[in-house]
This record gives sequence, C-alpha cells and structure tokens, in this order.
Amino acid sequence: MDVIVQYFCRFGHLACFTSDVDMFVEVFTTDKKAELFGKLVKYNDTLSTPPTKALGLSISLSKIKQQLLLGDMFKSSASDVEDSCAQMFEMYCKNLPLSKGFDPQESMHGEELLSITCNILVQLFWCTKNVGYLVEAVMVMEFGLSIRRYVSQYKILLLHLYCHFGALSVAHEWYKSLDIKNILAESMLHHILPQMLVSPLWSELNGLLKDYLKFMDDHFRESADLTSLAYHHKNYSKIMEFVQFKARLQHSSQYLVARVETPLLQLKQNANNIEDEEGILQSMKCGIHFLELSNEIGSKSLTFNEDLESRPWWTPTLEKNYLLGPFQGISYCPREVSTKERETSLKRDIEKKSLLPRMIYLSIQSASSSIKEHVVNGSVTPGITLELKFLLERFAQFLGFSLSEAVEVVKGFSNGERSVVSDSNLIDWLNFTVFLNAWNLSSHELVQPDRNERKPIIWNILDSMLEKYIFEKVRSMEPQLCSPWSDIQLLMQLVTEPLAWHGLVIQSCLRSCLPSSKKKKRSGPAYQSSSNLAHAITDSVQQLSLVLEDVMKWLNEWNKRPEDENSEDILCLLRKDGHNDGPGRVFHILETFISTMSNEEVGDRIYHSLKSWSPADVARKMMTGKLKVLMEFSAICESKLKLLQSLKQQIAQV
Repeated sequence: MDVIVQYFCRFGHLACFTSDVDMFVEVFTTDKKAELFGKLVKYNDTLSTPPTKALGLSISLSKIKQQLLLGDMFKSSASDVEDSCAQMFEMYCKNLPLSKGFDPQESMHGEELLSITCNILVQLFWCTKNVGYLVEAVMVMEFGLSIRRYVSQYKILLLHLYCHFGALSVAHEWYKSLDIKNILAESMLHHILPQMLVSPLWSELNGLLKDYLKFMDDHFRESADLTSLAYHHKNYSKIMEFVQFKARLQHSSQYLVARVETPLLQLKQNANNIEDEEGILQSMKCGIHFLELSNEIGSKSLTFNEDLESRPWWTPTLEKNYLLGPFQGISYCPREVSTKERETSLKRDIEKKSLLPRMIYLSIQSASSSIKEHVVNGSVTPGITLELKFLLERFAQFLGFSLSEAVEVVKGFSNGERSVVSDSNLIDWLNFTVFLNAWNLSSHELVQPDRNERKPIIWNILDSMLEKYIFEKVRSMEPQLCSPWSDIQLLMQLVTEPLAWHGLVIQSCLRSCLPSSKKKKRSGPAYQSSSNLAHAITDSVQQLSLVLEDVMKWLNEWNKRPEDENSEDILCLLRKDGHNDGPGRVFHILETFISTMSNEEVGDRIYHSLKSWSPADVARKMMTGKLKVLMEFSAICESKLKLLQSLKQQIAQV
C-alpha cells in the first residue's frame, strides 16, 4: 500500500496512473481500498503542484473513488454519492479556464471528470431507480460535447443512454458522428447494432449492415492480394499476420450475426406482399443456404473482436445490461465475461435464426398446398411437410422440448397455461406456433377444427396468443419517456416477426382459395373445405385488425401532448424545488456555471458553445428521438393494417 502511495506522489497526475495500479488494488478488501483512498487524499492535500498537475492528481483520486463507489454502492448513502458526483463536476467547471486557448480538436484538461460524473449518476439510478439521474447524465454528456464534439468516450456513453430511453434515432446519429470506418466497424459496431436489430429503423439498420458486410467482403477478396504482395517482398511475418487476421475475421461472431440478420431484415420489410417475399426467398435459394449455415455453426469456433473495454460499466457485453435489473442484492457489476458462455449462447441463437428463412418458405408452400389438395384432389407434396416437421423438431429443441411436448405446450395456451413462456422466449414460442400452424394445415397430424369447426385449433390458439401478448404489452405501458423500452422492443418484435410470418401464411392460403377464371366453379366437398378456410381467414384477419388498431391507438397517444410540455416534464425531473435529495444537484451546478461564466474566463470558443447550449433542446431531442422510432413503428403497423383490409376485400371473392 505504501508503494502505491509513493507511486501516486510521483506519477498520480498521469492519466495512466489508475490502470497502472489497478491489478494491485483489486486484491485489496473493501476496507483496505478505503484506507488506501484515505492515504492518497491525505498526501494529495500536502502536495504543492501547478494547476494542471493538481487537476491530474484529482482525476486519479476521482477514478479510484468511482471504483470504490461501484463496489460499495448499496452501503453508501445516496446523498454521499451525490456529494462526490457534484464535487467532480464542479472540479471540471472550475478547471475549464485551463483549456481556454485550446483548439477544438485538442484534448482538454479534466475531460475524464465528465465521464466519471456520468458513470456515478448512472450508478445512482441503478441504486435508486430514479430516472432523473439518467436524464441528468444525458445533460452532462451533451454539455461536454457542446464544448468539444470530438470526445468519443462521451459519445459512446451518450449513445447507450439514449438507447436506454429508446431514442434510437439520436443514438444512431451519435454513432455516425464517431466516423467509424473499415476495420473499426468490427470492434465498434456492437455499440449500436443489437439495439437496431430490434428497432423499426429498418433503413438505418440496412445501412449499418450493408456498410459492414461490404467492408468484410472486400477485405476477404483483397487479403489474397496482400498476402501475395507480402510473399513477393519476402516479408514472411506479414504473410502469417494476414492469414491469421483473415481467419479471425472469417470466424467473427459479429460477421455471422450480420449475415443472418440481413436476409431476415429483407423478409420483414417485404412481408406485406407475398410475391415480393417469394422473390426475396428465391434469391436466398429458398433459405437452403442459411439452413446449411445452421448445420455448420455447431462445429465452428467463433471469435469476438468487439472492444468491450469501450463499453459503459452497466453493459459490459452485448448480452448484459445491469440497468434492466435486478436492482437489489447486487453489490457490484462484474466486467468479467466468459467467452465460452457467450460463444455457446450465440451459436444457438445464430443456428435458430438461420432456420427462419427456410421455415418461412416451407410455411408458405405448406399453406398453399393444403388448399390445392382440396381443390384439385391432389396430394400435398410430402417433401414439404416432412422437411417442415423436421425443422419444427429442431426449433422445438431450442425451446427445450421435443416436438410432441412443444405441441402440448402450445395447446395448453388455450387453457391459459404459460409457465414456460417469458419475455426472453416469447418471440421464439410464437414463431414456432406460426410454423406449427402452417405445417398442421397440410399434415393433418393434429386435431383440426376447434369447437366452432371453422378454424383449425392451432390457428385459433395462434391468433389468441398474438392478441393476448400484444394487448398485454400495450395496456401495461403509459405513453411517457420513462416507459420501459424493453417492453416496447418486445411489442415491436411481436408485430414485425410472428405476426408478419402469420400474415404470409394467411396470404398464401387466401391466394390458393381465390377462384381462377380458368377453373370451373367449385362445388362439393372441395369447395366446402375451401369455404371453411375462408371463414377461418376472415375471423383471423378481423382479430388481427383489431389488435393492430389497438396498437396504433396507443402509439397515437404519444403524439397528443405538445412538444414543449414533454420537454418540460423531462426538465421537471431535475428541478429541486427546495428539496436537497434526488437528482438535479449536478444540473443546478451546470446551470449556475453557464449563467455566471464570462468570455474572458473561458475564452470565446467555449463561451459561445455554452451560451448556445440549451437544456430544453436536449430534453426535446430525447423525446423527439423516441417519438421518431415509435412513428416508424406506427407506419409499419399501418401498412400491415392496410394489408389486412385488402385481404378482407379478397375474401369476399372466395
């Protein structure tokens, strides 16, 4: 401990001090860490140093204190943590004059203090669940970026905060401002890609995936030339480097995810038109290529090339976000990640998603064949039914059941049984039920009619499940900034995945039911069966239309309140109004500093930057960023509602 104190006296002002001593401090108990911190503070008070060096020492102390707070959060009172947070932010403001004449692209003194302040504010939210602290953290980061817009650390923190609020359009803009190109995409795309994959910002997502895959594919083509060039110049070490680097990229987990998600995005975008969807599927060889990928993924080793060190403490990996809970009973947030666990989990996810294009194709064919069987007295192509059943068996395994067991679980949904269903596997269960219904239409292995003998039983269960879970999500959320974004994400997935795939099955059935001018008028058992299915389609279309109308009504509630009122509600979370506890203390220091600073004190550039900065603009950005995402989702719902209305008109022709 004494050696660390001596090292602090000599090198504590350097930015690398904390990382230098981290490995030694980690072995200390909490009490020993507190004792070390006390000694460092004591020695710091006795040192007489120039302002810039004193600031460096203070930053090092702040970093150590942040680590202590993170490891001992629930033992410290919120007011004590707020005191520390306010002191760090105040220190940043007081030392701004040290950077008075700096160029905009030049690092300023004390920049790290804002990152530390932001992290502690997020810790306060994690401990208290008071969303005002997160709003305050956003204000601090926006404040920092108004002074200098080139601090990537600020942008990354802000990006993740906006993602938590659901303002993905703003988060995407900040990601683009990082100017990430070429190989950097492999290590940095993880900051935004997972959130975008479950968002309705399809155009932006398509751009991210397209740019990333283009770089990767170009690199694979060019790597042979680079290797040959290195061999020509007898630079054999470079040859090994190029070969190893190429192999690492070829096994990139992110590359595999992008390859699978790109076709799924295309299928989502075209799900309202079965002809367009079939064209997309044909370009994918009817999903066979991805089926092969699903078969191979188990034997592949994956590499994880993300720069996880650049991620905020509350989301150390793509799969973890401590802000989503639990909030109680955790005294620290471990950053250690088991690569083996991540690899196993991701392989299962990629393998499962790789089945979807083929299952969608087979479901369309199965639904169509089931009608043709009745109309032309032929037989359903056995290969379609058998292959779809085989894939259903594989899909059921991902749910932890055999096919027969999974079928019983689905049937149990009609009785209100849902013990195996949670938010984490809801989409998978509904997707499974969509494909099970399509298979059942042509296989006849399951009981067909329900009690009213108009709709196949699995079809009836599927419609009821979609209605139940979508209504549950809509009615459990208030249209406000603080609504849990994870619930809204799940609602979006319900509409853009299982409901969309079910819509394709309905379109396929209806297309086969429609009379052709080349055919004679139908009569007898074949016509009766087709007519019964038309009734089933009618019921389903009506039920799904009501569901989507309810979703759109909920989405329209977001737009009812004036923009200024929404902004004021956000700012009210930071107003103290005579109360000393809760969020707003740092924000008050910020407002006071901006109102009292002078041009001579901080220089023209900083002065004009801060005078043009407005908390109301930030609040407005938070709300409009979220509204843009919701309105994109509303447009998707509206397009699906129009599809259902057109299907109603077609049904009248049956």
